[in-house]
Amino acid sequence: MRKIDEIIVHCSATREGQDINAKTIRQWHLDRGWKDIGYHYVILLDGTIEKGREDKNEGEHTLGHNHSSIGICYSGGLDKDGKTPKDTRTEKQEESLISLLLSLKKEHKEAIVYGHRDFSNKACPSFDATSEYKWISNGYCKDTQEEI
Repeated sequence: MRKIDEIIVHCSATREGQDINAKTIRQWHLDRGWKDIGYHYVILLDGTIEKGREDKNEGEHTLGHNHSSIGICYSGGLDKDGKTPKDTRTEKQEESLISLLLSLKKEHKEAIVYGHRDFSNKACPSFDATSEYKWISNGYCKDTQEEI
């Protein structure tokens, strides 16, 4: 099993309200010449979590970090104009993302949550995931401060 020390959050860089699924993203990535979808998980607008790559397989989502990370992508990240970065997460996406991050953190105790923007000159995921999910990275529940 791969040692995972980073969980990296991405957005699909699509318009607010445009629901993009793992099948569509897989096709985009295959069209680029990749072997498969680059992410391990995709979160739809309604909060559904779709599987991308198997966790045991190295992703193609963050240059220089794929060997030791899990990539999560939520559908959205741009304003309705299709150009301006915007935190477009729905309430259901936020809930699902937290649930998935907690589950992955339990499995990979040493993992730290980052946003793609921490490793590249991009706005992705259009919010500061590192700060927002620091409590998960630190291994404590947000409200109770109990260990995860």
